[in-house]
Amino acid sequence: MTIAFATSARSTVGIEWELMLADEATGDLVGRAPEIMPALEESTALERHTVTAELLTNTIEVTSGVGDTVAAAVDDISDAIDAVRTQTDPLGIELMCAGSHPFARWFDQKVTEKTRYEKLIERTQWWGRNMMIWGIHVHVGIDHVDKVFPIIHALTGYIPHLQALSASSPFWAGERTGYASNRALVFQQLPTTGLPWQLDTWGQYENYIDDLVRTGVIADATEVRWDVRPAAHWGTIEIRACDGMSTLPELAAMAAMVQTLVESFSRDLDEGRELPSLQPWYTRENKWRAARYGLDADVIVDREGTQVPVREHIRETIERLEPIAVELKCARELAEIGAILDRGASYQRQVAVAEAADGDLREVARSLIREFRNGPTLRERVGLGRIDVPPEG
Repeated sequence: MTIAFATSARSTVGIEWELMLADEATGDLVGRAPEIMPALEESTALERHTVTAELLTNTIEVTSGVGDTVAAAVDDISDAIDAVRTQTDPLGIELMCAGSHPFARWFDQKVTEKTRYEKLIERTQWWGRNMMIWGIHVHVGIDHVDKVFPIIHALTGYIPHLQALSASSPFWAGERTGYASNRALVFQQLPTTGLPWQLDTWGQYENYIDDLVRTGVIADATEVRWDVRPAAHWGTIEIRACDGMSTLPELAAMAAMVQTLVESFSRDLDEGRELPSLQPWYTRENKWRAARYGLDADVIVDREGTQVPVREHIRETIERLEPIAVELKCARELAEIGAILDRGASYQRQVAVAEAADGDLREVARSLIREFRNGPTLRERVGLGRIDVPPEG
């Protein structure tokens, strides 16, 4: 099977953000996407951004156009959110984002009426109906198809870093899971999800897709939902490993980190350097550690098995990427990674809110709603093991 890899401008950026629809009073999910989507599709038809329905009727996805910079892509996302609010605000619907909802249960949710989703649920059954998860996807343009799999394998070594920074699913159906990112482990239960296979060339990827199509596993390559995958139609590599980011500045930070990582690897290939890659058993262990411990994980960083705190390695990585970020005009956005480390990732903030509210997870949902609308302030900081609770209003 031949799969054409589209022409794409190098290191351009596209962002997808899956958002929950929630009741403004209770914070519970509301399945009202079918109610608002017709007007949104009409009003955004000629815009750079898009707003689309997702698997569950409690979810919409906002997508940027192709951005020359992270800021341009984030501006599109901001415009899309403004468009969504013209429909949701009058109806008392709030927007929020995290890898999972603090207390909603799968059996209360409805699947969007679309053949693609109906087929997915028919095949995957209980696990498919449990996919109450939200994430972000970051696309980065690749200038030559031969770079795709070397960069994918190099990026796989940074999945724990991205997963720890974005971790935002410590609760599941009203229970504290003990995981920073429960979403990461739930999602990989579906076929063709999880870590990418160790393919070395585009030809091997074409053979892989051909095998799956011939045996009825998938209908086409878009149904391969790896944590890092090629998006041949767009000419990009797509990072799908992250939980949903709870604020727009944090979304921008993750996009900047992904963009600068990809550009750094692309430059290494241009200069004839071999890209780093880890043994598959190390990448699998790293993913689990980041899901379990978040920013407190120790991760394996080389083929010799060297282990370092992920916080430490993130800071080293950001320092190394700063000159590239300046060139790509995303230094401000990349600097927000340090702010996440300082004030705590979303999973830490959610747990702090729950503890301050004696375990009332409705307060966690309300906090996520406030964060999404207002964003965390610089005054919310980590101190002596405590994270300040976002204020009311």
